[in-house]
Amino acid sequence: MSDGLGIKMAAEFFGTMILIVFGNGAVANMALKGTTGRHDGGWLFVALGYGFGVMIPAFMFGSISGNHINPAITIAFATVGLFPWADVLPYITAQFAGAIVGQLIVVVCYWPFYKKTQDEAAVLMTFSTGDGADSTINGFLNEMFGTLFLVFGALGAYHGMFLAQNIDIANVAVGLLIMTLVISMGGATGPALNPARDLGPRLVHYLLPIPNKGKSNWWYSWVPVVAPIVGAIIGAVLFVMFFPIK
Repeated sequence: MSDGLGIKMAAEFFGTMILIVFGNGAVANMALKGTTGRHDGGWLFVALGYGFGVMIPAFMFGSISGNHINPAITIAFATVGLFPWADVLPYITAQFAGAIVGQLIVVVCYWPFYKKTQDEAAVLMTFSTGDGADSTINGFLNEMFGTLFLVFGALGAYHGMFLAQNIDIANVAVGLLIMTLVISMGGATGPALNPARDLGPRLVHYLLPIPNKGKSNWWYSWVPVVAPIVGAIIGAVLFVMFFPIK
């Protein structure tokens, strides 16, 4: 492993860890019994957590690794020639490791409130996603289209005419994009929009003796892994088809 790739993997690890702490931490503050945000947070609370969970790592690590912090984005960028396939597996490994460590931090910080919470669905919500209609088809469509808009919008922000010369404004735009997607398309599934964001914490939920945790719903677990990858590839292909990146 080259030193350059190792630094990029470290950036992806810490970036994904921050995303999970800020995003799933916001969900925990909203959903668990006895927290300060239990009655006052709401869905906007969560949207802010995930939005800043992407925006702040972008400011920190964007110039180092590109701040993918999402296996779907890494695979999509490689598919359209914007990222080397040789670095895909190292990036994804770092992203999943960061997601797991980030979720462990959330569990440690909110452990007293997990012990108070009897609602199994509320506990699982702080780890992973699920479709509100108990439909893998509905969940797949929501995750696919959500990630399509995420990748299409992110490529537009970083390569579009207006923001191309100001990377800091582009970082803010992507954070706002995440917030908007959580608000507008998050009602059905959560959403995940990111295989590492769902599968890593779901594994933590399965392995740890979380009080009142219930089932980890592995029957649904493939949806937030496969659908974001499909949506991300479609979004990237559509963007470079209509707006070639030089």
